[in-house]
Amino acid sequence: VQLQASGGGLVQPGGSLRLSCAAAGLVFRLNTMDWYRQAPGKQREFVANITSDRVTNYADSVKSRFTISRDNVKRTVDLQMNSLKPEDTAVYYCKTMYKYRNYWGQGTLVTVSS
Repeated sequence: VQLQASGGGLVQPGGSLRLSCAAAGLVFRLNTMDWYRQAPGKQREFVANITSDRVTNYADSVKSRFTISRDNVKRTVDLQMNSLKPEDTAVYYCKTMYKYRNYWGQGTLVTVSS
């Protein structure tokens, strides 16, 4: 299983970014896909996930600002991030579980700063 995250960068407070994670090596349409993030000096935390039935869940800190979506044809899961705040600065990772094992992408850095 391979997960490749992309789309990070530097954005001003209040701005938007769209992250994407491309998956290979699994039956993508059957898997729940997660986004996590890790800020400097902090533990990795859950951000959002989307199930195979497209049910979505969000951390309270990002609800109403972030939207997770998936494209089962392209085998990608996206995270649209709006109204970004400095506290959203982190490395963002996509994750999935396959055959009882967690797989993580390499992470993409999001920096929110003026």
